[in-house]
Amino acid sequence: MSGTATSRARFRYFSLPVSTILSADTLSPKALTKPATMNWLGVLPFLVFALLFLLLPTADLMIGAFQDADGHFTLANLRGLFEANVLEAYWISFKISATSAIGGGVLGSLLAWAVVMGKLPAWIRPTLMTFSGVASNFAGVPLAFAFLATLGRMGLVTILLKSLFGVNLYATGFSILSFVGLALTYLYFQIPLMVLIVTPALDGLKKEWREASDCLGGTPLQYWRYVALPVLWPSMAGAMLLLFANAFGAVATAYALTGSSLNIVPILLYAQIRGDVLHNPNLGYAMALGMIVITGLANLGYMLLRSRSERRSA
Repeated sequence: MSGTATSRARFRYFSLPVSTILSADTLSPKALTKPATMNWLGVLPFLVFALLFLLLPTADLMIGAFQDADGHFTLANLRGLFEANVLEAYWISFKISATSAIGGGVLGSLLAWAVVMGKLPAWIRPTLMTFSGVASNFAGVPLAFAFLATLGRMGLVTILLKSLFGVNLYATGFSILSFVGLALTYLYFQIPLMVLIVTPALDGLKKEWREASDCLGGTPLQYWRYVALPVLWPSMAGAMLLLFANAFGAVATAYALTGSSLNIVPILLYAQIRGDVLHNPNLGYAMALGMIVITGLANLGYMLLRSRSERRSA
């Protein structure tokens, strides 16, 4: 008898409307907004960091780019960006960034394709991804020293090539302090970064697409031309834009490797901050603003292409 009464009570309970079962405290605005407040509290350190080290310095650069030495509004600093030495610095920076971005993009994509779709041992992929995560952040003085010790005039590879094969690397015109040497150095962190970005996109290619192509008589070349590459190209192009921005703003590696022998924007800007080599402090602000605009456009293109890639793969 008691079991029947209990069953009836449970039936009456579950037959009640949801609003009656839930208490008023549960549905109160205070209870609903409390977790959101805690979430904002957790992200507060990041917001403070971004404000102090990103937003405020950027605002200061933008204001200083339009001021003269006395603090008056002027456009002379922007006109100074078209001086011969400044334009040359921008052009060399553009060429190095584009070269390392394209080279890193192609080689990184092939490497990611090999570990995702190639029939390699299972341990290769986690090992490569771990190395890529480390190498993509390895830059600055340690990277410059590593390449000087490897490909410098007395570097290990240079000496081995000369002693074992009779090849004098520097007799061919190569120099680690040149345009080619700096672009080659940038590839050390550009290729791993491309691997990290493109690997998820390759994982997003569905097996059903390849099976459908095979069933319809498509060749592997046709599958990649008409199916895979149209899906992958936004991710690959966006990743190359990100690599371009990454190389364009790099200063520590370039300065430690080449010093002032290579006239690129980060080195010229660094020299301007340290010694006012341009004899106009506010022209340095304008140069920094130009770098922000270029890298900002590259990052904006990356985000747009990434969102397009996500819509296609959804």
